[in-house]
Amino acid sequence: MTVERSIAEWVEQVALPGRRIVGARTLTGGYSNENTALTTDDGGRYVLRRYLRHNRCALEAALAGRLDGIVPAPGVVASDPTGERAGEPVLLSVFVEGRPVNEILADGDDAGLGHDVGATLARIGTVEFAAPGFLDDRLEPDGAEPTAGLDEFVDRCLREGNAAGHLTGDEQRALRRHAAAAATELDTVKGSRQLVHSDFNPKNLLAARSGDGRWRVTAVLDWEYALASTPLIDIGNMTRDPRPPKFLDGFLSGFREAGGHLPANWRAVSRAADLFALADFLTRPVEHRYFRRSIDRIRDLLNA
Repeated sequence: MTVERSIAEWVEQVALPGRRIVGARTLTGGYSNENTALTTDDGGRYVLRRYLRHNRCALEAALAGRLDGIVPAPGVVASDPTGERAGEPVLLSVFVEGRPVNEILADGDDAGLGHDVGATLARIGTVEFAAPGFLDDRLEPDGAEPTAGLDEFVDRCLREGNAAGHLTGDEQRALRRHAAAAATELDTVKGSRQLVHSDFNPKNLLAARSGDGRWRVTAVLDWEYALASTPLIDIGNMTRDPRPPKFLDGFLSGFREAGGHLPANWRAVSRAADLFALADFLTRPVEHRYFRRSIDRIRDLLNA
């Protein structure tokens, strides 16, 4: 593949002056971004990130600096949050070696891998903010409570999204009742102000074998949804889909042993928190893979 001229010029003249792009290949992208692996003429390897829907470039660049030495995350080489030089918002980071954790798990269950993933999540939670809320480009929370208003949010997604024809009327009414009950569980974590990744699952984690043969997380990717709240949001994301049992047990024990707190009602709270994401997926196009998965997970909740 080729890199658009304006972006290539930004890389070669601003981000990496004196170096030339000699290779480019598309990496797996998300709903909101596109990632391209670049190789330069001196053998350097980088990842170019383009923002397709929401410009979170400045936020991700700021978080990379805040997380340095705390959580493994790709180091940022340069960014152009406004697109003034590159023609659009872009971020260039160092390429990190490792396999996506979802691919590792496809080959077999591993408690040690789960343990390191859980410990990594606990370290994310050591980063705290002055208040809960959604983060701006300077990592300042807006003070809004991310766990508030679940029932209203679910109702709005049902009314404005694409659930009709995919969830029956009875299922939609049951989901509204479920959301109203789940909202009370979230009262116990209001005011939490720890760093939350908000998309913490195997596809956004890289891992590699260390010298002792154990799997270690080498990078946590895709921080565009980060906010300040409770780590139980990330617990809910990780446990949303069925996980191999040894991995899951290792994940929970690794989180606890690294200082993460799981209250007695953690399962109910994490599922309630994750319902925000499931409901939001109902507003995606019906052909989107997350829309179909959200329908399945919602039915699992209602049938539990």
